[in-house]
Amino acid sequence: MLAALSYPVAARLSRRVGLVNTMVFTHIPSSVALMLAAVAPSLALALSLLLVRAALSQMDVPTRSSCVMSVVTEAERPAAASFTSVPRSLASAVSPTIAGALFAASAFAWPLVICGTLKIV
Repeated sequence: MLAALSYPVAARLSRRVGLVNTMVFTHIPSSVALMLAAVAPSLALALSLLLVRAALSQMDVPTRSSCVMSVVTEAERPAAASFTSVPRSLASAVSPTIAGALFAASAFAWPLVICGTLKIV
């Protein structure tokens, strides 16, 4: 729900600061919130950080799509949309298996730290 509500906010923000800045300025705090949730000392703080992440994490989706569509020709748009969407879908299909193995191997929330780090990089 928070991600869906963030789309109109992303559109307004991108008009003010630009598409790329909107992606960066929302993506990095989102990833930091995810990494901090792994080490939060209380459940309330961890859940709060995860809610912040949910509100910010998808703001890069409409801005990335707009940015990609603005730099390719109209004929290239379907291919560009597929090229940027399919790897994300494949990664989201495989990642629960890896995350489950990491959670089973350690009591620490390594998947959150690794995911946040990779998203920032």
